[in-house]
Amino acid sequence: MKVLKTESDYIVALNRAIEIFHAEEGTPESDELELLILLITDYENKNIKLPELNPIEVIKLKMAEQGLKSKDLEPIIGSKGHVSSILSGRRDLTLKTAHKLLRFFNLPADIFLPA
Repeated sequence: MKVLKTESDYIVALNRAIEIFHAEEGTPESDELELLILLITDYENKNIKLPELNPIEVIKLKMAEQGLKSKDLEPIIGSKGHVSSILSGRRDLTLKTAHKLLRFFNLPADIFLPA
């Protein structure tokens, strides 16, 4: 085992981890898997950057998934104009509104927290 420095090293480690994923606890393969997971996680943290999520785009996606229209958010957010202003980005989300949307859509709080 060595530190993963290239994408090729990373792919080899991923494939091996998948191969021994169901290793029985206390076996050499189990120990190898633990080490591979550490190496893979380290590589990903250093080299793979996830795009930042735009909270409004996430809300719009959840609305589309659930077949909701803007008017369906009025009981949660407020008037038609207020909903429209938030969804268009003309008005910022308040903490209270963000909390209501998180509960309504069952989303993790970090959707609304910058990285």
